Amino acid sequence: MHAGAMLPLESTMTKQSLIPRRARRGSGAVTLHDVARLAGVAPISASRALNTPGQVSEELLRKVTEAVAHTGYVPNRVAGGLASARSRLVAVLVPTISGPVFLETINALTEALAVHGYQLMLGQSGYADSREDALLDAIIGRRPDGIVLTGIMRSPEGRRRLLAAGIPVVETWDFTPTPLDMLVGFSHVDVGRTVLAFLHGKGRRRFAIVAGDDERSQRRHQAFKAAAQAAGLGDVPVIVVPAPTTLKSGRKALAALMVSHPNIDAIFCSSDLLALGVMIEAQSRGISIPGQLAVMGFGDLEFAADLHPALTTVRVDGQAIGRRAAQFIVDRAEGREIATHVIDIGFSIIERDSV
Repeated sequence: MHAGAMLPLESTMTKQSLIPRRARRGSGAVTLHDVARLAGVAPISASRALNTPGQVSEELLRKVTEAVAHTGYVPNRVAGGLASARSRLVAVLVPTISGPVFLETINALTEALAVHGYQLMLGQSGYADSREDALLDAIIGRRPDGIVLTGIMRSPEGRRRLLAAGIPVVETWDFTPTPLDMLVGFSHVDVGRTVLAFLHGKGRRRFAIVAGDDERSQRRHQAFKAAAQAAGLGDVPVIVVPAPTTLKSGRKALAALMVSHPNIDAIFCSSDLLALGVMIEAQSRGISIPGQLAVMGFGDLEFAADLHPALTTVRVDGQAIGRRAAQFIVDRAEGREIATHVIDIGFSIIERDSV
């Protein structure tokens, strides 16, 4: 084989050798030298292909592009930065900053990281994988000391880039026994099952769901529906609304349900804002809560206890998520061993007057 020829991927390096198990910040990161070796070119040539693609041959650009795609490599965009240098920055991605449900986590992260001399960089990813991938690409290229993600459902491309970067990652507000790296969260499936059992125990039998179209909300409502069917309660009607959810969409959802299923006696909403909208619409129609209709939310936002009737909801300790995630990042960034990589903080039902 002549010099500079592209070797088969399997014969140059395995995925395991490219992305070893990470013990600390910076170890295991895929480098430009790895990309160059996989492409069968010199590091300087790989650098030129990435930084000035118009000045290299199409064949060289193809080799380097294929190697980058295979490894998930993201160039370090910090001018003059060294792989071993600490940025003292931690990036956190949330789907939205317009809704208050993630604010406790953001505040706790900010405070806990500041104690150790780290600053928070906040990104709004939306609910589409493509948008999150673009944001991750920009963040990874700036080499923060850690990344905190909301949820676990990463796209294949996003997962590959995060693994290749060698940056400590904490997934939050969700649960899996096999996280990308570290996790602090809870099971949305367990939430759905528990809420069904709670409402059923209150004597409710004709359920409906008003849920956002995001993946975590969908898992809650699917688990609720499955538990209802297992209990012999039949199919549960679902109104799906765009995320982030709003008071207005809650009002419109109840209006639709009153047309198609006027006899429902309990509604589980995927957010407290949706539940508030349902309650306002119910009151405007003369539907008594909880007499005729039980309403339950998710999030235990500050206003929930002050409504009339006060809203029954699911409480998740967002502050605990933020504190634990911050400790994970700091421990890994400073080279300390992690005893457990997965923390299930659970959830609780806050029973008030709306059921």
